[in-house]
Amino acid sequence: MPLSRRIRNFLENTRKKKVDKEDEDGGSESNAAIKEQERLRKKVTNLIKKQKLPAVRQIVKGQDNTKPWGQDAKAKVGCHLIELLMRTAYIQPPADQLADTPPDIRPAFLHSFKTVVKENKKTGRRYGVIECDPLVRKGLERTARHMVIPYMPMLVPPVKWTGYDRGAYLFLPSYIMRTHGAKQQREAVKRTPTNQLEQVFEALDTLGYTKWRINKRVLNVVDRIWTSGGRLADMVDRNDVPFPEKPDTEDEALLRKWKWKVRSVKKENRERHSQRCDIELKLAVARRMKDEEGFYYPHNLDFRGRAYPMHPYLNHLGSDLCRGVLEFAEGRPLGRSGLNWLKIHLANLFAGGVDKLSLEGRLAFTENHLDDIFDSADRPLEGKRWWLKAEDPFQCLAVCIDLTEALRSSSPETFVSHMPVHQDGSCNGLQHYAALGRDKLGAAAVSLVAGEKPADVYSGIAGRVLDIMRIDAQKDPTVFPDALLAKILVNQVDRKLVKQTVMTSVYGVTYIGARDQIKRRLKERGVITDERELFVASCYAAKTTLTALGEMFQAARAIMSWLGECAKIIASENQPVSWTTPLGLPVVQPYRALGRHLIKTSLQVLTLQRETEKIMVKRQRTAFPPNFVHSLDGSHMMMTAIACKKAGLTFAGVHDSYWTHASDVDKMNKILREKFVELYEKPILENLLESFQQSFPALSFPPLPERGDFDLRDVLDSPYFFN
Repeated sequence: MPLSRRIRNFLENTRKKKVDKEDEDGGSESNAAIKEQERLRKKVTNLIKKQKLPAVRQIVKGQDNTKPWGQDAKAKVGCHLIELLMRTAYIQPPADQLADTPPDIRPAFLHSFKTVVKENKKTGRRYGVIECDPLVRKGLERTARHMVIPYMPMLVPPVKWTGYDRGAYLFLPSYIMRTHGAKQQREAVKRTPTNQLEQVFEALDTLGYTKWRINKRVLNVVDRIWTSGGRLADMVDRNDVPFPEKPDTEDEALLRKWKWKVRSVKKENRERHSQRCDIELKLAVARRMKDEEGFYYPHNLDFRGRAYPMHPYLNHLGSDLCRGVLEFAEGRPLGRSGLNWLKIHLANLFAGGVDKLSLEGRLAFTENHLDDIFDSADRPLEGKRWWLKAEDPFQCLAVCIDLTEALRSSSPETFVSHMPVHQDGSCNGLQHYAALGRDKLGAAAVSLVAGEKPADVYSGIAGRVLDIMRIDAQKDPTVFPDALLAKILVNQVDRKLVKQTVMTSVYGVTYIGARDQIKRRLKERGVITDERELFVASCYAAKTTLTALGEMFQAARAIMSWLGECAKIIASENQPVSWTTPLGLPVVQPYRALGRHLIKTSLQVLTLQRETEKIMVKRQRTAFPPNFVHSLDGSHMMMTAIACKKAGLTFAGVHDSYWTHASDVDKMNKILREKFVELYEKPILENLLESFQQSFPALSFPPLPERGDFDLRDVLDSPYFFN
């Protein structure tokens, strides 16, 4: 078992002390110290023999008086190591040169300075860059699968969380929260009593104890597509776009056009290179894990309390490819309800409007496409390729295979399925706001109350925007100039036009943000070609969409404004906004002005960013409403995870998407609704206001916004709340 430098130093120092002191005639205090050192040395030696390294680390850490390196030392050593690499790393292209010419041996890496000018800016900034030779870059792309990846999925269950840096991986440094250098947040979590964080620990352990495996049949299809060049199922093309030939002309306009095309091709190829490396890393992990009978993903939190797997590449929070090749290691018999949920899940993954049908409509969709499903499972690449039409093709293929095997078995209901089935919140951010404000109209718009099919909030807002525009179109243009814009836009309003603005409304989208979103959608359609007219139409459409949102989600708007106002009052005192989630997790918003710190190294003068004491008032205010709601959706997910574990269910969570076996979906649905009601029966906003008043007794905060009379318990009977 290899020993770290710290452990070796401890053993060396304690051995020395014992020898040095033997000849001395010291007092009782020094004798006691020597005996304590001997006792610890003996204990550490025994633990090393038993290979109990975490316990050894814990003892040695307490005895280590050396201070960690500062930022300056790390930067200087790091730059010197890069310098050594550049001095010693050379590359020689393939031997296609003439025999009488000297070999072309050149440095693999070069250090230079580049001035980067951002779009629409006249001046640029000068950066030091390390450039690798094109041959090295090509080699990296081909060999990404051989890279050493830390924080791989674990083959044994993760260590249970018991503190800020105690839990998850056996040997790799593991922290319960990703603080990204925010000192106040880190200290707040460290100070929190362990018993206050028990539910958070339990939830993360539950997520970490979910056992996964690789779906080999789907991985085989992914490998075949990738080997033959990609380009299918949203996989990137493995080849670069060829550069356009330079025109043989003196015409400045044609040359400018050619240069623009070259720039565009370079940008596309850079993006393709990045995507190819990403796929190679994901596939490298999948190939490494495919023969394991199961593996685990240790989880930790972001500063708002949302849970994430610590392994970054192949996990269930990732792309369709990642989700398609992952399945639960434990299988469970489908049962009658499980068979139905598997069929509904397939319709949800196919999407394209099918996922907006009633549950019965989705079942019927799958029943009507059984021939396509069987063909997809039997001949995924040689057949009709129906699965490729799905919005999530690889996940759809995985369910096609699972469903085919179930239906062809002698007893579909006893077929053992490993497939995770998802239940997703319906515009989840607005669901949380509607519950906070007890808003009847908002609750109905996001399926907090029962309906015959899922409430489509985007279509609802689009309908209201259309109503407003139809009324505006009838007005006199000389009195109301927007009447002309209304006439043009009436035929353009649909759910797609407003969807992004509605989605980002929960994150406090501004008028300018909404205008830019809608402008992009209108530009794609090409109905308005004049740039000025497009801008004016976007302004009017954005204003109308925000009006419709304000009408339909009055309570959400009021709560957002109240949260923003409170944040502004606190941040104006140069204090960060902080709160405690319903599960006891402390949250401190990290937004501070960044200062510059110069470090002179052997390569260049480095300019590093450092947090200052100055709070960014505007950022604290705009970020607080979405961050607060994220801390609530994180709490709901963790409460559901704990309850599912107690009920004997396998559970995985992706923020507002909850996963379990098909046979257990009904149980999970009951639990997640009960936990949502339990969460919002707490006086969340009252507790928040009280905490602000206690922390800042000299400040005056606005009164809480008025609440509606929506009955929270209606959620228990709403089939499309999560579906």
